[in-house]
Amino acid sequence: MQREAMEFDVVVVGGGPAGLAAAIRLKQLDADINVCLIDKGAEIGAHILSGAVMDPRAITELIPDWQARQAPLDTPVTEDRFLFLSEDSGRRLPNGLLPACFHNDGNYIVSLGDFCRWLGQQAEALGVEIYAGFAGAEILYEDERVAGVITGDMGLLKNGEPGPNHQPGMELRAKYTLFAEGCRGHLGKHLEQRYALRAGADPQVYGIGIKELWRVPAGQHVNGLVVHTAGWPLDPATYAGGFCYHYSNANGDKLISFGLVIGLGYANPHLSPFEETQRLKTHPLIRPMLAGGTRLSYGARALASGGLQALPKLIFPGGALIGDDAGFLVGSRIKGSHAALKSGMLAAEATAAALAAGRSGDELTAYPEKFRDSWLFDELHRARNFKPFLDRGLWLGSLLFGIDQNVFRGKAPWTLGLTADHLKLKPASACTPIQYPKPDGTLTFDRLSSVFLSNTNHEEDQPCHLHLKDAAAPIAHNLALYDAPEQRYCPAGVYEIVDEANGPRLQINAQNCVHCKTCDIKDPGQNIDWVTPQGGEGPIYQGM
Repeated sequence: MQREAMEFDVVVVGGGPAGLAAAIRLKQLDADINVCLIDKGAEIGAHILSGAVMDPRAITELIPDWQARQAPLDTPVTEDRFLFLSEDSGRRLPNGLLPACFHNDGNYIVSLGDFCRWLGQQAEALGVEIYAGFAGAEILYEDERVAGVITGDMGLLKNGEPGPNHQPGMELRAKYTLFAEGCRGHLGKHLEQRYALRAGADPQVYGIGIKELWRVPAGQHVNGLVVHTAGWPLDPATYAGGFCYHYSNANGDKLISFGLVIGLGYANPHLSPFEETQRLKTHPLIRPMLAGGTRLSYGARALASGGLQALPKLIFPGGALIGDDAGFLVGSRIKGSHAALKSGMLAAEATAAALAAGRSGDELTAYPEKFRDSWLFDELHRARNFKPFLDRGLWLGSLLFGIDQNVFRGKAPWTLGLTADHLKLKPASACTPIQYPKPDGTLTFDRLSSVFLSNTNHEEDQPCHLHLKDAAAPIAHNLALYDAPEQRYCPAGVYEIVDEANGPRLQINAQNCVHCKTCDIKDPGQNIDWVTPQGGEGPIYQGM
């Protein structure tokens, strides 16, 4: 197929904090560098979802006058509360016993989507060419080096044939390509396999974060309050934590970012992260924060939580992985945006130096070297045992991590290993079924009404972007052994077992997909491959 082509010095794939920071830093270092950034969302920020509490260290390095430029960091943290919950009560851990990583003095409660929209404006003002609604669908290779990406075709029919409105994707060619697709990036997976980037690294492990944005009455709102929870509704063996962040937006609305993160290494296939999130809202210490409020938005996203030992090799001929495409998230701090920003800046500095030296298409060896010498490496090194410890259970894991942080200051002479999440699921027959209460429509809700609030849309007459490597496996393997866990781990109702006269079959409601990537991670047979749908489709998150 003949495609149009455009040439750039650098192509950045992904308009999250890492990609935007990289683009901005490149133009700061040399205004003549020709930078193109593409994002699969309909607009910058459309697919961005995070808690989020932001450490301003990286943005202060990138844009020192961010306050004068009215960056949407409007709510400084005023108080931390960490609660251990039982079913009917809870106990607050004194702040003096909290490891330093759980203290948020000097940080800000933000909408990461709004922050990325602001970053996009800063990038465009510097001359970065930003194309939202264009998904990076394929990688361009030349002589074993990455030479850019191909954007996805538009207007394909379900059978993959061109429809009447077909528009072929474009070749975006570059001397260097930086991949910032976020967690479990579609192209990042291919790069890891082609260049064996995971050789010597532990398997990445993940969590699923489910978030709701609430507007609440002023009397139950404490501006700047950060609440984290552990324990109920999950059992002590399952890694999970809830959050309630109180903040105000530019309109003065009293908002709470509420949500739950569950490690995708859970064992019980009957567990539903969505239903557990709904249950958490009914706890007597959480319900009063949300009662009488209005749910404004809903969404879900996987997050890479393996830390330092799960980072792949960051570079390959012609490009690099940045942000959560590589796994730069500090699990112990429940923060990734500052790490994503810093990784993008480090990669940009290495790229700019290579271009200034007249190089093209080689490995950016200065990038991992810069990372190794940065505060980001130190932070990840101190936190490297957080997830392995918590995998030992809530109580023992919390005790061990507290000793690791408060006694050894994160510098203990050992690094614990990780096991891939999909290997930990047990057969349904070996686990206790979980009975979840029906939603009340006021505080708790069902999946479909929740997906409606995510503004998710996909044209139905296009190829399904959720590929099954073996079409028989969902029934023969997943249903037979695990009672079809995809019905429960998906937070958007994409997967459904339908009983028919000739037996059950898996129905994929791809139009519901919020691009969280959980299915790509948790499927016990690794049978689901998430690929990009048409550019511009998926959720359009507001205020998330």
